[in-house]
Amino acid sequence: MIVVPQLSRFSYVFPDPRRASPEGIVAFGGDLSPHRILTAYRNGIFPWYNEGDPILWWSPDPRCILYPDNIKISRSLKKSLKKYEVRVDTNFEAVIKNCKDIRDETWILPEIIEAFCELHEMGFAHSIETYYEGKLVGGLYGLSLGGVFFGESMFSKRSDASKVALVRLCDIAKRFDFDFIDCQIPSAHLRRMGAEEIAREQFLNELENALQKSGKYGKWEDICF
Repeated sequence: MIVVPQLSRFSYVFPDPRRASPEGIVAFGGDLSPHRILTAYRNGIFPWYNEGDPILWWSPDPRCILYPDNIKISRSLKKSLKKYEVRVDTNFEAVIKNCKDIRDETWILPEIIEAFCELHEMGFAHSIETYYEGKLVGGLYGLSLGGVFFGESMFSKRSDASKVALVRLCDIAKRFDFDFIDCQIPSAHLRRMGAEEIAREQFLNELENALQKSGKYGKWEDICF
């Protein structure tokens, strides 16, 4: 029987994710301070919980990732790439709030929004935004550390709007020499876009190597397509 440990409020040390519960829970408790969140992601761990629950920290096995060169672009998506305007880091809070509302993501709680908006101001969290006729209609957000982008959630109000954001994220990842995009939990949508599942042990090894890269810190609003 695996006992999930509780994090200390006074320590930012996480348990070894290899000792997670069968569901992938590494620990519970702690807080959502920037230092704790960044430490978690550097260890292959992320927060995911619902209102009323303690903060749960996860490292699932297997892990879903997307190598930027493996992105699948259908003929219809190629047309959509020309239809939409994409901006980066110009409307982060609107993106994360749309991810919560449009997809009914119950885990994107007010404290999660506050924490990631703070990380955005610090230059770690980023939004890829899709616009149609000047209106925000899709996008995604996540964290960037070293040679990894940790994707959190995406939304779409028009056909292919979130897919366009993901394609442009892969363009950015290739431009900055990122190793992979962490998609966390597998889904049919992500598989169709080229994502794959790898064992947690492989993920942690690749993560360790990717974090050796210098990365691209600070806001990315100057990126153009």
